[in-house]
Amino acid sequence: MADTQIAPPPLAAFAEALRVELGSGAMIDDAATMAPYLKEWRDLYRGVTPFVLRPANTQDVSTIVRLAAQYGIKVIPQGGNTGLVGGQIPTESGDEVLISLDRMNEIEEVDAAGNTMLVGSGVILADVQAAAEEADRLFPMSLASEGSARIGGLISTNAGGTGVLAYGNMRDQVLGLEVVMPNGQIWNGLRALHKDNVGYDLKHLFIGGEGTLGIITRAVLRLRPRPVGRDVAFVGLSSPTAALKLLNDVRGTMGDALTAFELIPKMGVDFVLEYGAGARNPFSEPLCDWTVLIEVSTFQADRPMRDPLQDVLMKAYEDGTVSDVVVAQSIADGDAFWRIRDLLSEVQGHAGGSIKHDVSVPVHVIPEFLDDAIAAALSVVPDARPLPFGHMGDGNIHFNVSQPVGADKAEFLSRWDEMAAAVHAVTGRYNGSIAAEHGVGRLKRNLLRDVRSPVELAMMRAVKDAFDPKGIMSPGRLLPDAN
Repeated sequence: MADTQIAPPPLAAFAEALRVELGSGAMIDDAATMAPYLKEWRDLYRGVTPFVLRPANTQDVSTIVRLAAQYGIKVIPQGGNTGLVGGQIPTESGDEVLISLDRMNEIEEVDAAGNTMLVGSGVILADVQAAAEEADRLFPMSLASEGSARIGGLISTNAGGTGVLAYGNMRDQVLGLEVVMPNGQIWNGLRALHKDNVGYDLKHLFIGGEGTLGIITRAVLRLRPRPVGRDVAFVGLSSPTAALKLLNDVRGTMGDALTAFELIPKMGVDFVLEYGAGARNPFSEPLCDWTVLIEVSTFQADRPMRDPLQDVLMKAYEDGTVSDVVVAQSIADGDAFWRIRDLLSEVQGHAGGSIKHDVSVPVHVIPEFLDDAIAAALSVVPDARPLPFGHMGDGNIHFNVSQPVGADKAEFLSRWDEMAAAVHAVTGRYNGSIAAEHGVGRLKRNLLRDVRSPVELAMMRAVKDAFDPKGIMSPGRLLPDAN
């Protein structure tokens, strides 16, 4: 009787094929080295994977995905692992292989005359900013995690940040992409064109696609003129209504020079001053109930913005819109003001559990939305501490809720779904979005049936099925189950 050979299971066969084609250097399989890739920084998600793959170039990614499609292996791309909705973390099932793009970190070309930059998807955002500045240009994307967030992940989630008011989301910073498709083919859409109307603009399917349609490997980014100066103000006021009036006044005076307008409640500043290393109170008087951080940029040396900014703020002070104003007198002052804003997410962890919501509403209804959302949050946990803050200029509010003083953290966090349902219901009444800039990922995928029509969901699924018929690319992310 002839010997019967039993074929290895698909995962083992996949691993062996990878070793043959890529060698062992692209694969990590020891637990200690894999650990940082498998934990989301807020500790909401911890994943399991048989190994982590670290391709060095686009061809490596293509080989990995081609073999994954051949063996039916699910793959999860990851950039800097700064995502906040769990899409970049494998599930606990252990049958998803993580692909980190962190080795693909080359800035290949900076074209100052054409205002473009060609980069690998693993380049860190801060390095893109620095390369643009060296060429006397600006890459305007800015967020708290810019020292670790990578370009591919920022594109895949259509990240926002503090500059959206003036420059738009990540979608507005991308001219072209290179993408490895779910069958391993490479789509070269690296066009450094500011105008291109030949058929469907395919890059936009991958921007915000959260890795469900393909893996972004390289990108052509749009650069902007670099400001020759900036002025930053920290303003105290009594309410979001006053902040909205101030936004309209400043925008009316400063126009496109207004590059940031961030709303912060008193409790947020209190947390930063208590827990944030090196933070200081910009005001000599006790803090107001609400503060606003304003930044305006100067693009022509002979047209400084400080005097117009001080004039509009002084007028707002005189008419009672604001009650305290400090304008930065140096770059260090401005950086200190921004440090308060940048530390807001980090310091909330020191005050216990925090249930977080990333929502947006039309700018003109923000005051009413905040009143109703705060009431809704307190109806779920009466002693909770709502801490809404964020990008008032573009309508994106990070409606976070800290646990009651002295409460049990785990018990409070167990109310996450109930709290989210209450806050999202208010968001819906104001025609807002439950995923403004962080994406959907695993955290919010099952909420889409409540906020998107059957027609829209069917369109999304049709795109997913067309691009990824085997369902290997970031399954269980972004789209809810079909049934």
